[in-house]
Amino acid sequence: MSKKFYLDNAATTRVKKEVIDEMLKYFDEKYGNPSSQLYELGRRSKEAIDNARKIVADFINADEKEIYFTAGGSESDNWALKGVAFANFNKGKNHIITTKIEHHAVLHTCEYLEKFGVKTTYLDVDKYGMIDLEQLKEAITPETMLISIMFANNEIGTIQPIEQIGEIAKEHGVLLHVDAVQAMGAVKIDVKKQHIDLLSMSAHKLGGPKGIGGMFIRKGVKIDNLIHGGGQERGKRAGTEGVQNIVGFAKAVELASKDFDAHVKKLTSLRNKFIEGIKNNIPDVILNGHPTMRLPNNVNFSYKYVEGESILLLLDMDGISASSGSACTSGSLDPSHVLLATGLDHGTAHGSIRFTIGEETTEEDISFVVQTMKGIVERLRMMSPIKNDEDLYKK
Repeated sequence: MSKKFYLDNAATTRVKKEVIDEMLKYFDEKYGNPSSQLYELGRRSKEAIDNARKIVADFINADEKEIYFTAGGSESDNWALKGVAFANFNKGKNHIITTKIEHHAVLHTCEYLEKFGVKTTYLDVDKYGMIDLEQLKEAITPETMLISIMFANNEIGTIQPIEQIGEIAKEHGVLLHVDAVQAMGAVKIDVKKQHIDLLSMSAHKLGGPKGIGGMFIRKGVKIDNLIHGGGQERGKRAGTEGVQNIVGFAKAVELASKDFDAHVKKLTSLRNKFIEGIKNNIPDVILNGHPTMRLPNNVNFSYKYVEGESILLLLDMDGISASSGSACTSGSLDPSHVLLATGLDHGTAHGSIRFTIGEETTEEDISFVVQTMKGIVERLRMMSPIKNDEDLYKK
């Protein structure tokens, strides 16, 4: 199979050529340390960072002084939760509200903070992965310091009503942190309109390099420093800045801002064609995530009576890259916590595959993948010992 079909853009994206070209300048031509501002090379690097900060800020309607560069989304999530928690320990605030379908960077951080006495409420979601706004309101107490809810789910693509959540948080005087790693470049983000206080970002989900991300921290928000040391990032995150990565992040954001609406429209059209193709060609499937309030590139189905890992292996033989809805690939026998939270039984959750399309995906690619999936699922179901044993299947 000569042609490759990369459909795992939620995991990472190809770094765009324009991004690479921009980054290369800061490896040899403009390699100065941005803290060394007494000579030109250092000043150039500092100016590049300042310019990058403004580009990212404008993209989410923030002030450039509210943007801090980090090593990626997981670091930003950790900083938001730990930073707010440690800043509020002596102020009678020890409660965080989050959901059962957050990224592990949030869930595991909450578990860590619970060792220090922080209380966590994990909100349920419905079968589409949506939270209940009334349940959110009821969960807020005088001790609540932070609500942390992702903009769009990385597995099933469901987009939460962030603006309404932000209004609730503001009304109750509670900070709102939003993990926007998957939403950046796919959904309009306006931190002012949506009442967001902290926002986690990552570059490699929208054509930028890995190992670089950012955090929006609204002016006035009290948060502990992430890394102690020098005065970089206005004293909150010490360490010499990776200028090449920062300018790469900004270039990816700049490119994403161009023809944003047309890009989203194209992806949405391809996504809908993909979803209809699966539904019309393969029986006994379940679309995971909200049917319309979902990321424009996310297609996640559960295929009953088959294992997701088996599908992935056969897809790879046909040059198709996707990901499983099961956590087995990370060494766990448990299916995805996200899928279980939506009410799927273990058997159905294990048979889930996520495709995430990208800029290079074509209608012809989707037609090929749908027909390939049809053949793979038919083949696996013929060999399945549990297809006619529902009790065994659900285990």
